[in-house]
Amino acid sequence: MRTTTTISTELKVLMNHIYELHKGVRHMVLFTCNKKYSEQTIQRLESQGIPYLLQPAGRQNQNIYFGRRECLEAIRLIVTRPLNELTPEEDFILGAMLGYDICAQCERYCKRKNGCKGECDGHCINKN
Repeated sequence: MRTTTTISTELKVLMNHIYELHKGVRHMVLFTCNKKYSEQTIQRLESQGIPYLLQPAGRQNQNIYFGRRECLEAIRLIVTRPLNELTPEEDFILGAMLGYDICAQCERYCKRKNGCKGECDGHCINKN
């Protein structure tokens, strides 16, 4: 008799992140998952010798940073409170470290720094 095991979407995403980490596509990952998957996630990371940091993310979720040790040491110094409480500068550094599109990070930083609530109208950029 054949049994099938279904893997949650969150754990499939985790496995893809680990694959990208091993291939050098990423140096660090921020994986947010439901707390019910935290133990499985930690077991997988530990079994592969991948360093990680944990941060609560609300009542139901857990942020798990993992990757290169030197990146995690910087994260330990930068991310000392919930992500929504980071300064624009801390948010920018985190996004850059995670490999997010740098132009999008610059735009996000300018919006947060200038207090923009919606679409940036480019008022701060000389178009000539």
